[in-house]
Amino acid sequence: MLKTRLKPPSLRFLLSHPAHLVACGFGSGLSPFAPGTAGTLFAWALFPILREWTSDFELLAILLACFIGGVLAVHKTGADLGVVDHGSIVWDEIVPFWLVLVFCPANVLWQTAAFLLFRFFDIVKPQPARYFDEQVKNGFGVMCDDLIAAGYTVLVLALLKFLFQ
Repeated sequence: MLKTRLKPPSLRFLLSHPAHLVACGFGSGLSPFAPGTAGTLFAWALFPILREWTSDFELLAILLACFIGGVLAVHKTGADLGVVDHGSIVWDEIVPFWLVLVFCPANVLWQTAAFLLFRFFDIVKPQPARYFDEQVKNGFGVMCDDLIAAGYTVLVLALLKFLFQ
């Protein structure tokens, strides 16, 4: 099941609560066209800044905090919008894609492959991602289906790296 496609919330909604700002990817989720892709592109653009200023341990700790905080922010925003996985909620794309980029070679070709694979797995939702998407109707479920898509992406990237090196 894809995210519910509804009209994006207003800028006023986005700024009305910090959880909305986070869950909607600091505005990237307000894109009227493919907000999940816009959120993933936002993550990709921001990642070099995160990477430059943090050690591996710090970055993983930040991602864990972003995931836990994201569960809460996504849940609150979904409840306020009346749709658990509203299309404008993109934090669930952002944090898992950052995790993918941690394990991806720092080169545009590999990162483009990572982006395409992540979007593919996020849309197709192979099990157990589909289970979380369809059965766990809260912020944890919304965040977990994309975390699983990230796991599939990292596995395919590792396989590609093994085959082509």
